[in-house]
Amino acid sequence: MAPAGLVWCVAALLVARGRADEHEHTYQDKEEVVLWMNTVGPYHNRQETYKYFSLPFCGGSKKSIDHYHETLGEALQGVELEFSGLDIKFKDDVMQTTYCERELDKPTRDAFVYAIKNHYWYQMYIDDLPIWGIVGEADENGEDYYLWTYKKLEIGYNGNRIVDVNLTSEGKVKLVPNTKIQMSYSVKWKKSDVKFEDRFDKYLDPSFFQHRIHWFSIFNSFMMVIFLVGLVSMILMRTLRKDYARYSKEEEMDDMDRDLGDEYGWKQVHGDVFRPSSHPLIFSSLIGSGCQIFAVSFIVIIVAMLEDLYTERGSMLSTAIFVYAATSPVNGYFGGSLYARQGGRRWIKQMFTGAFLIPAMVCGTAFFINFIAIYYHASRAIPFGTMVAVCCICFFVILPLNLVGTILGRNLSGQPNFPCRVNAVPRPIPEKKWFMEPAVIVCLGGILPFGSIFIEMYFIFTSFWAYKIYYVYGFMMLVLVILCIVTVCVTIVCTYFLLNAEDYRWQWTSFLSAASTAIYVYMYSFYYYFFKTKMYGLFQTSFYFGYMAVFSTALGIMCGAIGYMGTSAFVRKIYTNVKID
Repeated sequence: MAPAGLVWCVAALLVARGRADEHEHTYQDKEEVVLWMNTVGPYHNRQETYKYFSLPFCGGSKKSIDHYHETLGEALQGVELEFSGLDIKFKDDVMQTTYCERELDKPTRDAFVYAIKNHYWYQMYIDDLPIWGIVGEADENGEDYYLWTYKKLEIGYNGNRIVDVNLTSEGKVKLVPNTKIQMSYSVKWKKSDVKFEDRFDKYLDPSFFQHRIHWFSIFNSFMMVIFLVGLVSMILMRTLRKDYARYSKEEEMDDMDRDLGDEYGWKQVHGDVFRPSSHPLIFSSLIGSGCQIFAVSFIVIIVAMLEDLYTERGSMLSTAIFVYAATSPVNGYFGGSLYARQGGRRWIKQMFTGAFLIPAMVCGTAFFINFIAIYYHASRAIPFGTMVAVCCICFFVILPLNLVGTILGRNLSGQPNFPCRVNAVPRPIPEKKWFMEPAVIVCLGGILPFGSIFIEMYFIFTSFWAYKIYYVYGFMMLVLVILCIVTVCVTIVCTYFLLNAEDYRWQWTSFLSAASTAIYVYMYSFYYYFFKTKMYGLFQTSFYFGYMAVFSTALGIMCGAIGYMGTSAFVRKIYTNVKID
């Protein structure tokens, strides 16, 4: 297949919407309404899910309907819709009806008992509306186990659309070996005043996400930004004014006075401050990747503010993948231009490194977790076809767009136009106090950026690892802006103190001092796991810490790139305004 054809296939997979019965969300009277069974799994391990019929449930008598993954995000998130076999028609009530019978032999009973002991719950869909139910319950002594055998569905409609679905589990039957249990259902249709556009509002939790603590954390972070920006502006303006005055005075001295004078400060390293960083290839690739992650975050948040992405399965992940692929020129432009300015000659290797840095990290983690998911027979195991689709996106979308960005970056802003000449021989770095060492600055640099976002981290973690739908993307946008401002301010201050100590190794220091935010986020994830959740088991633990490592690393790379870009502008500005022979 030609590359263009592959690109079209991948694009179709990303944006296609399924042609299931509920696609149009409109029904005629007596028209079939499909009840899809999705997954079943332990309540405390949200990501440990299995196919619904992996438990010995039985389906209805209706002919099976296949469901294909409608989006790439749906496939990656382990959505496994299977037809329930129940006969449901629009506005047609169904009295309690037995749809199947199951004999409780020892393997069947043991499977149900295991599910009840581990608090298994299941998820279903009607017209894209999710429904949750519990498998069963144990008595107070934990000796007898009961299965809910009667699904009582109450469906609300407004005109020719379904706007509400409720499930009541009844028919508690004791699990006695070598007996038969009957599974039944009923459907009650009722007219509802809920508008179709508002039908997902019942799944949101305003009391949680719009709690006063959330508002207070935003206000607190905002006040910290004002204080920090004011403090940085005051210190740097006053200090720089004194520095400029001192350097101007030194210009009036003769050579003897200057030699005898006490010269110190950031001006003394003007011949080395624009020296290329160590390992420029990986450094420029990290900066390019960080700029792309910021662009993706900004665009996806904007889209989520304008569109209710939570109303369709996997739409958030599909949107993020599409935007990441589309913004690949950003990576190439910033990474390629920086590498060219630093005198790098292996630009093709840099382009490949920048293009595949983040995808390799994400896919490597997913590949490792996929082995565990396959071992557990979990629905989170990524299908082979989906892996091929992701590889096609990397090679036939991300890489060519990254190449375009790299060429543009090298040609438009790849020429070194530094305000100071770089000395041929590096200046020796004098000894300084321990707290001015780059390693100490790097460790301390991430504290304030983390402090500005850690409350929001709690809400984001809860929506992903627990059963909340995150929808307050306006808050997230404010936090992103606050994070950027705090990160830039902190890295500028750190870099100023480093240069004042006549240490010109500011590129990596500015990047790593901002990127160290990731360390604190990952440490917070340990606290969240042990004190805020009840997760257990190898699969859920590896899934949690694996993807939290990916999230923290991506956040760190983004913060590092933001810190470096802001510091680079600051360094260029102060050395442009000082007279240097």
